[in-house]
Amino acid sequence: MKIIIVGAGQVGGTLAEHLASERNDITLIDKDSNRLRELQDRLDIGTVAGHGSHPGVLARAGAEDAEMLIAVTDSDEINMVACQVAHSMFRTPQRIARIRSHAYTQHASLFSKEAFPIDVIISPENLVTHAIERLIEYPGAVQVLDFADGKAQLVGMKAYHGGPMVGQQLTEIRKRMPNADTRVAAIFRRNRPILPEGSTVIEADDDVFFIAAREHIRQVMSELRRIDNPYKRVMIAGGGNIGMRLAETIESRYAVKVIEMHPERCKLLSERLQHGIALRGSASDRELLIAENVEDTDVFCALTNDDEINIMSSLLAKRLGAAKVITLIGNPAYVDLVQGVDIDIAISPQQVTIGSLLTHVRRGHMTNVYRLRRGAAEALEIVAHGDSSNSKVVGKALGDIKLPEGVTIGAIVRGSEVLIAHRHVKVQTDDHVIMFLVDKSRTREVEKLFQVGFGFF
Repeated sequence: MKIIIVGAGQVGGTLAEHLASERNDITLIDKDSNRLRELQDRLDIGTVAGHGSHPGVLARAGAEDAEMLIAVTDSDEINMVACQVAHSMFRTPQRIARIRSHAYTQHASLFSKEAFPIDVIISPENLVTHAIERLIEYPGAVQVLDFADGKAQLVGMKAYHGGPMVGQQLTEIRKRMPNADTRVAAIFRRNRPILPEGSTVIEADDDVFFIAAREHIRQVMSELRRIDNPYKRVMIAGGGNIGMRLAETIESRYAVKVIEMHPERCKLLSERLQHGIALRGSASDRELLIAENVEDTDVFCALTNDDEINIMSSLLAKRLGAAKVITLIGNPAYVDLVQGVDIDIAISPQQVTIGSLLTHVRRGHMTNVYRLRRGAAEALEIVAHGDSSNSKVVGKALGDIKLPEGVTIGAIVRGSEVLIAHRHVKVQTDDHVIMFLVDKSRTREVEKLFQVGFGFF
């Protein structure tokens, strides 16, 4: 597929890397020629230096025969105009834009053929807010992902010394849950993926990912580890777009305090929040944290737009007694350095955004693409089409489907029913099949597996 990416920042550069590795024809546009040169030196991509919304620049990038334009600069306005120009002048079939401002996204009528012709809007703030909300909702989880509109969920948990699942074979763990069908879909041990089998023994410090129907998640979590008490008190450092949205989303269920440095923003927070409290000050002010009883806080969320402030305030909150800290980190190089030491969970907005973008770029009917372990593996949700005469999966039992190496099926969602993957389960038309890839290079093989033969049409 020929794809133009406008914006070579963290999101654009990472997206170009992933799509180029999947043998797409990628051209990257950015005003920073040094950044383009750096990416071109290590990636098989084309680059054009210039303003991504200018018709001449898009023409030089090959917009006349591009199949897709993805605009992910830091400017909403440039992204919107780039999509408008691609549609009006080059008739680019599909246009995706990253839109950060709620002032735009709350008006759906703006994004139509008559206004800004954008097919898919990606809002990093909404995606990150949802991810953090899920982590607060499920104490003890390190990652929570929704499939099939939340009917099934994938939850990652850390196995700890003395925990109930450490030293147990997976078959034994399943026997302890006769009323809640679940499947361990992936295990990461010392940063390396392991394809789980019935005889696999869980070790301390393993990251264990399991999938189950939403209504069974808490029961399964309680079996796999001593479940943490429900959270009650949440402190948020940073009242920007993400911090304010998270506070507004959860303030009716938790006692929320938001620390914000800028007086105008703090005033806005105090007006917007119905139950939460807005505090003016620095999140790295030790005396302020002590005065606000950070030692009684269940979750401290550092969500400013400055990585260093987020890291330092998280470390300080943890040392002062906060039970758990969740830290937003924009620089991917920092994530592995800090997570698991004093910072419990590091959230990378780039990785969250990339997964959402890949959902719309990949071939086949993929409805969700998620990154596990910060991109080390992927979880996919694919809709099965066709019938037994023209599909390689429809009508077949899971045990008879020849999957690429390193790929497993975790569950099938059929209507409102969640079927955990067992060898005898057969795939039916319109099933949502949830799959796991420990090797992202196998994505194209998975896409081909779900392609429908011409006879279907």
